Amino acid sequence: MKEKEIPEGYKKTEIGKIPEDWEVKKLGDVFDILKTASYSRSELSKKGKFFYVHYGDIHTSFRHFIDIKNVELPTIEEYKAKNFPLLKNGDLIMVDASEDYEGIGKSVEIKNANFRKAIAGLHTLLLRDKNQNFVNGFKGFIVCSKSVKGQIEKLATGLKVYGISKQNLKKILLPIPSLEEQQAIANVLSDFDKLIESLDKLIAKKKNIKKGTMQLLLTGKKRLPGFIGEWVRRKLEEIGVIKTGGTPSTSIKKFWNGNIIWVTPTDINERKEIRQTERKISEEGLKIVGELPPNALLVTCIASIGKNAIIKERGACNQQINAIIPSENYDTDFLYYLMENNSKKLLARAGITATPIISKKKFSQLLFAFPPTLEEQKAIAQILSDMDAEIEALEKKKKKYKMMKKAAMELLLTGKIRLKEYIKGVSI
Repeated sequence: MKEKEIPEGYKKTEIGKIPEDWEVKKLGDVFDILKTASYSRSELSKKGKFFYVHYGDIHTSFRHFIDIKNVELPTIEEYKAKNFPLLKNGDLIMVDASEDYEGIGKSVEIKNANFRKAIAGLHTLLLRDKNQNFVNGFKGFIVCSKSVKGQIEKLATGLKVYGISKQNLKKILLPIPSLEEQQAIANVLSDFDKLIESLDKLIAKKKNIKKGTMQLLLTGKKRLPGFIGEWVRRKLEEIGVIKTGGTPSTSIKKFWNGNIIWVTPTDINERKEIRQTERKISEEGLKIVGELPPNALLVTCIASIGKNAIIKERGACNQQINAIIPSENYDTDFLYYLMENNSKKLLARAGITATPIISKKKFSQLLFAFPPTLEEQKAIAQILSDMDAEIEALEKKKKKYKMMKKAAMELLLTGKIRLKEYIKGVSI
């Protein structure tokens, strides 16, 4: 890099351009790496007195901290914990192994350590600030900066599981702002965490409300205004046509890579409607497995029992899925929510085999209660659809904030944009 390419207020370092008032130090010079336990989950106790931070607790956390006061963690007996350092506020716990590059070096900072005694456990490294180089609240973010993550990935070793040694970790170079700027950056990033966490709680609340509403409306325990008459019990084969899907021969190229969607259980997630699939088949392939019309309900009946979705385009599905093509007196959206509400019932009907399965015959014979009119089915489905739309809107907002946080981390933790300029240009 030529000197003239360095912007005013920045300097060239081993890790690229950083602000002039920032420092670069080796991780081993600013952190002590302390001893951690190596007990697996099977060696833990439900009645232990000490919290135990396992590498799995770090991998599954979206946050960059663990609040000892407000988190569920496994526990360990006192005699097993006594030879390991107790966690302190501001300690950084890093995973030392991951099955993918994204997880290498993932870290959390400890908060409210005085609430309960805790130790770091299996496949973790405990990093403790040596000389107050960092403010509490900032350390959980610093190792996630782009320059630091890149160094960790280069030094990681392994084939199926990637890891980084203590000695290599000590060589990592860290960009270090002033304590005042660290605090300001931590405040901004923590605000994103709080927004995301509040949305998580709201989404969970809305899902619980929806679950309770389904229990009432889909069983007839509560009727909507204007609807009367007894609900009727019907076998699935009585409400429409049941079809099991299939897979065209993968050795015959003309069956594949066409424009026809072909649904497998991996295509069925939390979204109600399916319009695209991972793989597609041709018209010739469709003739082999059988066509499904738009608005057929798909229900997984092998392995992942009870997942369901509505196919919105002309298409097909594989043999792990049974499709219901409802008659004119039955609403597909109502059926979707009925299956969602009875997923445990479907699983209970699966055969006791190595791979759970509900045969087409058994599936066709399943009994469910239905409102006496199509209009009531549609009214119930509309209420639940509106709830889904509200939850989906919240999920989109959460995704937006997570993307904004990621962008903010890349800019602020590398000094590409200083905090004052960032705050001027961002709107939450």
